[in-house]
Amino acid sequence: MEKKKRFSLTSVNFWVDLLIFVWVLFTFDLNGTGIAWHEWLSIAFFAAFVTHLLLHWDWILQVTRRFFAKLPLESRINYILNILLFVDMVVIIFTGLVISHVALPAMGISTSHNFAWRSWHDVSANLFMFIMALHLALHRKWIVSTAVGLWRRTFKRSRPVVPSQSAS
Repeated sequence: MEKKKRFSLTSVNFWVDLLIFVWVLFTFDLNGTGIAWHEWLSIAFFAAFVTHLLLHWDWILQVTRRFFAKLPLESRINYILNILLFVDMVVIIFTGLVISHVALPAMGISTSHNFAWRSWHDVSANLFMFIMALHLALHRKWIVSTAVGLWRRTFKRSRPVVPSQSAS
């Protein structure tokens, strides 16, 4: 009987998180992408952001319920960082839509080119990178152990069969 391959939730989380990380790096490189790609990728990023939240929804609910009860300090710090990332992401998306030069005008929606909105967008984007670095540092053990585990499972080689030497 042929064995069906199943993906673990950990694998799915890892690949979605990796995709989001690369997406963020690519999208944040405004000089590399140009304003049009930056805007469209940022709008599309919302779907990846929601996917990430849904994949971790059970954890969010559990920690929210137990935040003021008995909970490890690392979980509290992680929760606070996640709230900061969420709020900051909302600010980035909102201000990005307000100052849009390409995406929203292409849909016939006029936008503001006010310096204050641009400043909020830039500051929140820089803050996002700082909070994201803290988030990655907090999860470094999971990232490394999951990557190593996936690597080993993917490139697991069966040992060659060495013929035994029998006495003649």
